[in-house]
Amino acid sequence: MIYKEGEKKRSLRLEEQSADLAIIGGGMSGVCAAITAARQGLSVLLVQDRPVLGGNASSEVRLWILGATSHMGNNNRWSREGGVMDEILVENTYRNPEGNPVILDMILLDKVVQEPNIKLLLNTAVYDVVKKTDDKIDSVKAFCSQNATEYLISAPLFCDASGDGILGFLSGAAFRMGAESREEFNEPMAPDLSYGELLGHSLYFYTKDTGKPVHFSAPSFAMDVQTEIPRYKSFNAKEHGCKLWWVEYGGRLDTVHDTEKIKWELWKVIYGVWDYIKNSGNFPEAANYTLEWVGMIPGKRESRRFEGDYILSQSDLIEQKFHEDAVAYGGWSIDLHPADGVFSSRSPCNQWHSKGVFHIPYRCLYSRNITNLFLAGRIISVSHVAFGATRVMATCGYVAQAVAMAAVICTRHHKMPAALYNDGLLPELQNELMRTGQFIPGICLNDPGDLVQHCHISASSGLRFTGFSEEGYILKTLMISAGQMLPLKPRKVPVMKIMVHALDNTTLKAELRTSSRYGSFTPDTILSSLNIPVSQGAHYVELDFDMEIEKEQYVFICFLANEQMQLAYSPQRITGMLSVFNGTNKAVSNNGKQAAPEGAAVDSFEFWCPQRRPEGQNLALQLDTVLSFDVENIRNGVDRPTTKPNAWVADITDERPFITLQWEEPQAIKKIHLVFDTDTDHPMESVLMTHPETVMPFCVRNYYIEDDNGNTIYQKKDNFQTNNEILFAVPVVTQTLRIIVDHPSATVAASVFSIRCYSK
Repeated sequence: MIYKEGEKKRSLRLEEQSADLAIIGGGMSGVCAAITAARQGLSVLLVQDRPVLGGNASSEVRLWILGATSHMGNNNRWSREGGVMDEILVENTYRNPEGNPVILDMILLDKVVQEPNIKLLLNTAVYDVVKKTDDKIDSVKAFCSQNATEYLISAPLFCDASGDGILGFLSGAAFRMGAESREEFNEPMAPDLSYGELLGHSLYFYTKDTGKPVHFSAPSFAMDVQTEIPRYKSFNAKEHGCKLWWVEYGGRLDTVHDTEKIKWELWKVIYGVWDYIKNSGNFPEAANYTLEWVGMIPGKRESRRFEGDYILSQSDLIEQKFHEDAVAYGGWSIDLHPADGVFSSRSPCNQWHSKGVFHIPYRCLYSRNITNLFLAGRIISVSHVAFGATRVMATCGYVAQAVAMAAVICTRHHKMPAALYNDGLLPELQNELMRTGQFIPGICLNDPGDLVQHCHISASSGLRFTGFSEEGYILKTLMISAGQMLPLKPRKVPVMKIMVHALDNTTLKAELRTSSRYGSFTPDTILSSLNIPVSQGAHYVELDFDMEIEKEQYVFICFLANEQMQLAYSPQRITGMLSVFNGTNKAVSNNGKQAAPEGAAVDSFEFWCPQRRPEGQNLALQLDTVLSFDVENIRNGVDRPTTKPNAWVADITDERPFITLQWEEPQAIKKIHLVFDTDTDHPMESVLMTHPETVMPFCVRNYYIEDDNGNTIYQKKDNFQTNNEILFAVPVVTQTLRIIVDHPSATVAASVFSIRCYSK
């Protein structure tokens, strides 16, 4: 091909693309939004300015995905985010338990390309917006550096999931940058100027043991960290990757336009840190280590925050205010950092936890002045203080799923985003979200299209719990206070007993606790206390609190620390049952108790948290009454433990447990949706950390579905996912369905949270 000389100007190749929804940004928010919308039938354009998906979670940055579970370091039980976010984390744990960020890249890309309704544009940056009116985006212009192609992207609805809000900024959407005054939202936690108004960027590095001595010569720009960084003694040869999240800088600069400047300063720090570790002589254990990888782009925390019809603030989080338009939740601490970052002499973070998860209302998820612009990820409508909790990736992706479903409802009813709230369409949005696995605290699925709501349900068995199995019990010293969570109905608290072993004559102190906030999991209310003298040796100890419980809820049977006492623990694990401990978790500023500063408008309380498996066995309590796990739970509209387990659990002795659904007339069933227990208490950090198992121990691996003639119409082997959707090419006509499940193991009984059936 020959091109003529002398042409004054040439134009780039132009491609015009259109879709129902254009999503700008392919981080976790963009990915979750794109998959959610595509599965509901929308055509989606996903535009990402990087060569990989995942944003801060990708191999380019390598930060773990976290949200309300907060490293299992708070009181937010069973709070891992649902929907697509859950699906990705569960699959990553299954396929990538070592936390390899390159494998996570692969998983995210695989998830996106499996959706035929998604058109993916990588290495493509938006640089301009076309508008015919002031309040609406008609199209955007983008450029791909790899194929030298310009794109004109048109859509009736746009979602900005870009992190810095490039689409919102170019379109004229109202936004904020920097901290608000304490007076604007009555936020005592709003920082003063000495603390700074923005959170900075971070760069990470990975190290590797080569098995032989490795020399390191620092570059000319490496910083002398011993003179420049106040906390330089915190560096060590063992920690790398995002465990060094506090290597942060840029909070006093423009975190959008000064990003390259910030990156260079962080490079100086990183190479200076490695020079210190390799050449100071303080770390002989690093002799064989090499610097395997250094980030090329910084992980960003904060820049622009856009204004919706509601701005979430500190009191929403701390008081856990109920919002009728809630579509998501958060549960990370209010986590603010000094603007000077790694150069500050202050603590690198200032984390304050709420007593439970908080609502994120729909009104925070669209622009108040650009009518067809959704907001997703860290740019949603929140104050700087509230941003400290909403900015983490699992929360961002969860919010984005709500945005995607809102786009579906907008398309269905020919509405703009704000109209869903103003025209009373929020219940429809909430129901559609919950049908796809999105848990919204305090709201139950109301699904008249679910055929299971109109059938007779029975089961081959049901767990009648009177205590944990004592076979193979383990004695553990009560070094820290330990507790067992029990789901009780309104009734007298059961009389309990437990095997103890006293190393000397001592006193066992036990407390019956509940949560002051109904439905929360912070055991801050002591209902009754027992002081039981125990002589040296092994004994059964009886616990009779002589109390009535007025509401269905979890109670905590707490045993206070006593180094002279050992308690019996059971290897048996049961859906909706959990042991908790008043220990510490320094990763999330959990020192066993949160002592709030005076005037901070933050709660003081104790942390009672689970332990990661293989630890965290249940206390081997024996009860004088029965706790039932009713099969009716599978249609109550809640798919995880809340004030009760919300699950059917089979009897472990039932060799072929099953649930039978029977209708008065034959039904034409097109779709079946099953929800299993993948332990939403486990945070499933996506990179760097490893996990004790690839499949959660409660998850049903194998199941079979039979019609009324006993024919197997579907079977699944080796399941590991929470949500299983079965779509029949031709509807199955039957009057009865039988769902047969295998027990996951000899110590874990099969359980099911939900079964839903649809005719279309």
